[in-house]
Amino acid sequence: MAIVPNKCPMPTQDAQVRAHNFNEVALGYTKEMAVGEAERCLNCKNRPCVTGCPVNINIPEFIAKVKTSEFEEAYKIITMTSSLPAVCGRVCPQESQCESKCTLGIKFEPVGIGRLERFVADYHNANSKEKVQKPVSNGHKVAIVGSGPSGLTCAGDLAKKGYEVTIYEALHTAGGVLVYGIPEFRLPKSIVAKEVETLKELGVKVETNVVIGKTLTVDELFDMGFEAIFIGSGAGLPNFMGIPGEGLNGVYSANEFLTRSNLMKAYLDHPVTPIMKGGNVAVVGGGNVAMDAARTALRLGAKKVYIVYRRSLEELPARKEEVEHAMEEGIEFKLLNNPVEILGCHNPENPRDPKNGFVKALKCIKMKLGEPDERGRRRPVEIPGSEFVMDMDTVIMAIGTSPNPLIKNTTEGLEVNNRGGIIVNEDGLTSRKAVYAGGDAVTGAATVISAMGAGKVASKAIDEYLMKK
Repeated sequence: MAIVPNKCPMPTQDAQVRAHNFNEVALGYTKEMAVGEAERCLNCKNRPCVTGCPVNINIPEFIAKVKTSEFEEAYKIITMTSSLPAVCGRVCPQESQCESKCTLGIKFEPVGIGRLERFVADYHNANSKEKVQKPVSNGHKVAIVGSGPSGLTCAGDLAKKGYEVTIYEALHTAGGVLVYGIPEFRLPKSIVAKEVETLKELGVKVETNVVIGKTLTVDELFDMGFEAIFIGSGAGLPNFMGIPGEGLNGVYSANEFLTRSNLMKAYLDHPVTPIMKGGNVAVVGGGNVAMDAARTALRLGAKKVYIVYRRSLEELPARKEEVEHAMEEGIEFKLLNNPVEILGCHNPENPRDPKNGFVKALKCIKMKLGEPDERGRRRPVEIPGSEFVMDMDTVIMAIGTSPNPLIKNTTEGLEVNNRGGIIVNEDGLTSRKAVYAGGDAVTGAATVISAMGAGKVASKAIDEYLMKK
């Protein structure tokens, strides 16, 4: 049978329709599409795709089951190593991980591994009535700090082995960045809730509104009988540029903006927490978070949304698919530009003018690409005298995040690096005995799947430690 050179296209909402709603953009494969895409797999004996997966999903095996329409069997294969298949199938950068290793991708488009993973997970969630069986307890207790992808993965792996696991989440809803950071149109929150519910069926307890470092400390968790602790508290501390005007009303970090929209439902007519809607919006940054913030602002009713990024399109770090979707929806990319000041309204004749103290414009300078930096990317250089001003009502800073220092500051003997990330060894063990860490709390902002991989590594190390103990 001749090889089909291109992936089966993913059905999506029309760009002009989806730009005004929060429904999921990608609609998912049908059974026929999934089987057709699975038939493109060469079933390589050396399985290069698996080496590109941080949680080592048995990719050829699950795709082989999709080929024969054994979708539940495919799901069982995926969940042997992955706790969040419906999530990963949607938000993981497969193009730079498993699909980048696909042999078919040498001459043609690689197999749509992520799309198939999503299909299998969605099929299971829609059709399976089978209840998860809670394992027999082995009598050991483990605490998980944070319910993001690393914490959920670590909790799930340990619960399957009989550990009594409790997750402590600072916010009122479990899911971490999956619920506060990723918009509904990319990852429906019902999917995250389903994954959390599955963990509860395994026996995992979830305690929300508990801030470790405030409500409880790491030492107090040990006093409560936990024998090991995994810290997966993420990187929720936003970075700013340090330019004039960042304190004006109408300036958000992407974290705050997305949390207000995703978790607090600020898009409702009478929200519990407000958010600025309408007008012109500038999002500073070029990563996936910047795309999420820009596309959210558009759906909230912005007149015009701009991505302001200091490098060119080739250096844009966001996923190609997310960039394409943003462009299709009408978001304008102001590339090779960098903000130097946020200008505010100031009316000296009327100190009570309600516009005083709010964003009025964004001043930028044009850039050009110079010599490569230490990572090989060409360094952006300012072009003297090229400053210009754009009328703006809202500015969203999406230039990265750092780990929150709260746990570090309240846990004696916990070593961190100069970026605030917790220092761990290859097993995820910190400088404190029986305290492990992984995900963004260690690396700074990274991908969902890399955080899951860290949670999996730590769960294995915790199991080995407690079994020896």
